[in-house]
Amino acid sequence: MPASLLIVLGKNAYAQVLTRFSLKKIPMQTDIFKELFPLFDAASVETLEWLLAEAVERDYPAGRAVLMEDAWGNAVYFILSGWVKVRFVRSQDAATLAVLAQGDFFGEMAILDESPRSTDVVAFTPVRVLTVPAQKFIQFLFKDPQLHHRMLQLMVRRLRKTNQRTQLRQQVPAVRIASILTGLGDSYGNKTDAGVEIFNLPVADIADLSEVNPEDTNKVLEKLKDKGWISVDSKRQVMMIANEKQMTQLATFR
Repeated sequence: MPASLLIVLGKNAYAQVLTRFSLKKIPMQTDIFKELFPLFDAASVETLEWLLAEAVERDYPAGRAVLMEDAWGNAVYFILSGWVKVRFVRSQDAATLAVLAQGDFFGEMAILDESPRSTDVVAFTPVRVLTVPAQKFIQFLFKDPQLHHRMLQLMVRRLRKTNQRTQLRQQVPAVRIASILTGLGDSYGNKTDAGVEIFNLPVADIADLSEVNPEDTNKVLEKLKDKGWISVDSKRQVMMIANEKQMTQLATFR
């Protein structure tokens, strides 16, 4: 945190911020960053070193808002660990639009599009993020021309996912839910001998993502458990996709 902010906040408030968010500068090595975020594997070492020198690490407990509605466009957030959800907020209601985890990032589009947003980002689990100020991230993109192409690839990939979710509306609930779970497994899952581990999302969030009502979502999940295709370890907050082949076949059923 810059000294100017210390002056504005005062010593006590500054200490509270440090305690609340575990904020500190990060001496992360470029090879570790590239491993976590393959999108930037084409960036030069010098460019990444410059970016990481501007980055700040923050920790958030489960249930805490990582990014509020009115804060979009201030920074880009790189998820070093943990799971978050992006919510659409209207009055007192909120619906989950997306789930992100380690190796993903958010906030980059808001830098270019300054229109107001009705979304926030909330931590499912304890989360650690690396934040880069908006203007520094823009400078970062211009420092390495190859990154423009990689960013376009990312935008296309995210647009394709949105289109796939739109097409899923025509499918039965079991197909929609299997598609959401296997998609999370492909993107963020931890592969083990027993299957693919993902965070055990609450039923309400799976219902939002699949656009299936919570009651039917719960019924589908129970059937998948009975078949042995998924299992849940509530203590570890983990869902195991035990039969990846069957789940993938169900998710791609047309």
